[in-house]
Amino acid sequence: QVQVTESGGGSVQTGGSLNLSCVVTGYRGNCMGWFRQAPGKGREGVAAIATARGVQYYADSVKGRFTISRDNDKNAVYLHMNSLEPEDTAMYYCAADGHILCVQAAAGSTVRSSDLQYWGRGTQVTVSS
Repeated sequence: QVQVTESGGGSVQTGGSLNLSCVVTGYRGNCMGWFRQAPGKGREGVAAIATARGVQYYADSVKGRFTISRDNDKNAVYLHMNSLEPEDTAMYYCAADGHILCVQAAAGSTVRSSDLQYWGRGTQVTVSS
Protein backbone atom coordinates (compact mmCIF):
# COMPACT_ATOMS: atom_id res chain seq x y z
CA GLN A 1 0.00 0.00 0.00
CA VAL A 2 1.35 3.39 -0.99
CA GLN A 3 1.42 6.11 1.62
CA VAL A 4 2.34 9.77 1.11
CA THR A 5 2.81 11.66 4.35
CA GLU A 6 3.44 15.39 4.59
CA SER A 7 4.63 17.34 7.60
CA GLY A 8 5.56 20.91 8.33
CA GLY A 9 3.52 23.91 7.36
CA GLY A 10 1.95 26.33 9.77
CA SER A 11 1.37 30.05 10.05
CA VAL A 12 3.88 32.83 9.43
CA GLN A 13 3.91 36.52 8.64
CA THR A 14 4.82 37.98 5.26
CA GLY A 15 8.49 37.51 4.55
CA GLY A 16 8.81 34.48 6.79
CA SER A 17 9.99 30.96 6.00
CA LEU A 18 8.57 27.47 6.37
CA ASN A 19 9.74 23.95 5.58
CA LEU A 20 7.62 21.10 4.30
CA SER A 21 8.59 17.43 4.30
CA CYS A 22 7.09 14.44 2.55
CA VAL A 23 7.87 10.73 2.81
CA VAL A 24 6.55 8.17 0.34
CA THR A 25 6.38 4.46 1.17
CA GLY A 26 5.48 1.65 -1.18
CA TYR A 27 6.30 3.48 -4.41
CA ARG A 28 9.34 4.97 -6.10
CA GLY A 29 8.49 7.21 -9.01
CA ASN A 30 10.59 9.28 -11.36
CA CYS A 31 9.34 12.53 -9.91
CA MET A 32 8.16 13.86 -6.55
CA GLY A 33 6.78 17.30 -5.93
CA TRP A 34 4.39 19.78 -4.39
CA PHE A 35 1.11 21.27 -5.48
CA ARG A 36 -1.10 23.73 -3.65
CA GLN A 37 -4.76 24.63 -3.52
CA ALA A 38 -6.15 27.87 -2.15
CA PRO A 39 -9.82 28.18 -1.22
CA GLY A 40 -11.98 28.42 -4.33
CA LYS A 41 -9.08 27.67 -6.69
CA GLY A 42 -7.71 24.65 -8.47
CA ARG A 43 -4.75 22.57 -7.41
CA GLU A 44 -1.67 24.09 -9.04
CA GLY A 45 1.89 22.95 -9.47
CA VAL A 46 4.55 24.53 -7.26
CA ALA A 47 7.80 22.58 -7.51
CA ALA A 48 9.06 19.11 -8.34
CA ILE A 49 12.29 17.17 -8.52
CA ALA A 50 13.40 14.28 -10.69
CA THR A 51 14.45 11.59 -8.28
CA ALA A 52 17.24 10.11 -10.38
CA ARG A 53 19.26 13.18 -11.33
CA GLY A 54 17.85 15.75 -8.94
CA VAL A 55 16.74 18.15 -11.67
CA GLN A 56 14.47 20.77 -10.09
CA TYR A 57 11.33 22.28 -11.59
CA TYR A 58 9.57 25.41 -10.34
CA ALA A 59 6.43 27.30 -11.21
CA ASP A 60 7.14 30.94 -12.10
CA SER A 61 5.26 32.16 -9.04
CA VAL A 62 7.79 30.59 -6.64
CA LYS A 63 11.09 30.78 -8.54
CA GLY A 64 13.83 32.32 -6.44
CA ARG A 65 11.82 31.90 -3.23
CA PHE A 66 11.23 28.15 -2.88
CA THR A 67 13.79 25.35 -2.99
CA ILE A 68 12.98 21.68 -3.44
CA SER A 69 15.31 18.85 -2.48
CA ARG A 70 15.14 15.11 -2.04
CA ASP A 71 16.64 12.24 -0.07
CA ASN A 72 16.46 9.09 -2.15
CA ASP A 73 17.49 6.85 0.74
CA LYS A 74 14.42 7.98 2.66
CA ASN A 75 12.27 8.38 -0.47
CA ALA A 76 11.54 11.87 0.79
CA VAL A 77 11.13 15.31 -0.72
CA TYR A 78 11.42 18.68 1.00
CA LEU A 79 10.26 22.20 0.21
CA HIS A 80 11.99 25.16 1.78
CA MET A 81 9.88 28.28 1.36
CA ASN A 82 11.39 31.74 1.80
CA SER A 83 9.95 35.24 1.43
CA LEU A 84 6.44 33.95 1.88
CA GLU A 85 3.55 36.12 0.74
CA PRO A 86 -0.17 36.04 1.57
CA GLU A 87 -0.72 34.68 -1.96
CA ASP A 88 1.18 31.54 -0.91
CA THR A 89 -1.57 30.68 1.56
CA ALA A 90 -2.97 27.28 0.58
CA MET A 91 -3.16 23.62 1.38
CA TYR A 92 0.06 22.07 0.11
CA TYR A 93 -0.02 18.54 -1.27
CA CYS A 94 2.86 16.19 -1.91
CA ALA A 95 2.65 13.97 -4.97
CA ALA A 96 4.62 11.12 -6.53
CA ASP A 97 4.43 9.88 -10.11
CA GLY A 98 6.39 9.71 -13.36
CA HIS A 99 7.95 12.57 -15.27
CA ILE A 100 4.53 14.07 -16.07
CA LEU A 101 4.46 15.34 -12.50
CA CYS A 102 7.64 17.33 -13.07
CA VAL A 103 6.23 18.79 -16.28
CA GLN A 104 3.01 19.88 -14.64
CA ALA A 105 4.74 21.37 -11.61
CA ALA A 106 7.14 23.37 -13.79
CA ALA A 107 4.24 24.80 -15.76
CA GLY A 108 2.28 25.64 -12.63
CA SER A 109 -0.50 23.59 -14.17
CA THR A 110 -3.83 23.14 -12.50
CA VAL A 111 -4.45 19.45 -12.03
CA ARG A 112 -7.15 17.14 -10.79
CA SER A 113 -6.36 14.56 -8.16
CA SER A 114 -6.94 11.86 -10.79
CA ASP A 115 -4.18 13.30 -13.00
CA LEU A 116 -1.40 11.95 -10.78
CA GLN A 117 -1.02 8.59 -9.10
CA TYR A 118 -0.26 9.32 -5.47
CA TRP A 119 -1.12 12.20 -3.18
CA GLY A 120 -0.75 13.07 0.45
CA ARG A 121 -3.58 14.50 2.50
CA GLY A 122 -2.09 17.98 2.53
CA THR A 123 -0.62 20.39 5.04
CA GLN A 124 -1.83 23.95 5.56
CA VAL A 125 0.37 26.99 5.00
CA THR A 126 -1.00 30.35 6.08
CA VAL A 127 0.80 33.64 5.49
CA SER A 128 -0.57 36.74 7.13
CA SER A 129 0.17 40.31 6.13
